Amino acid sequence: MAFDTGARLRAEREARRLSQRQLAAAAGVTGAMISMIEQNRTSPSVATLKKILAGLGMSLGEFFAEAGDGGAKWHFSGDELREITPLAKIGEAGGGVVFRQIGRPGASAIQMLHETYAPGADTGPDLYSHDAEEAGLVIAGQILITVGEDTRLLSAGDGYLFNSRTPHRFRNPGPGDCVIVSACTPPTF
Repeated sequence: MAFDTGARLRAEREARRLSQRQLAAAAGVTGAMISMIEQNRTSPSVATLKKILAGLGMSLGEFFAEAGDGGAKWHFSGDELREITPLAKIGEAGGGVVFRQIGRPGASAIQMLHETYAPGADTGPDLYSHDAEEAGLVIAGQILITVGEDTRLLSAGDGYLFNSRTPHRFRNPGPGDCVIVSACTPPTF
């Protein structure tokens, strides 16, 4: 079953008794952007969705969490990893990027992700930041990572570790898929 980003955003906004205009002001985006997302007429980039969710006081993991998650499970098969990816097509900001989270959002002091970037995919044109540190290991392919003013091309076997408060962006220049296993602590992504 596909995740309905628009319906979830509307529900979270309404639960906080915010108008679209109020949320837009809090997030630093336009009211039209909020309206189009809620109607599923556009898919936000990761950076844009993070800004909107910051206006709601929630993380991506919390936003994509399913109600009723619970238990103290410590092992997960590949098909149990939860996709926490905004829906977007390649060519759109955030299109071709898939984030799969290990475990239940908010249940741990660390967030582990299995990330896949199709050729040409990126996290959006804007650099984004969040209150955490993150590290990752490139498993396959290559990824162009910008952290602040510095941009580096990392290949399979390379890793990264940086303060996520520094604006950053990920982009796969191709030619094949890029696969990364990453961690973020605290889980603010």
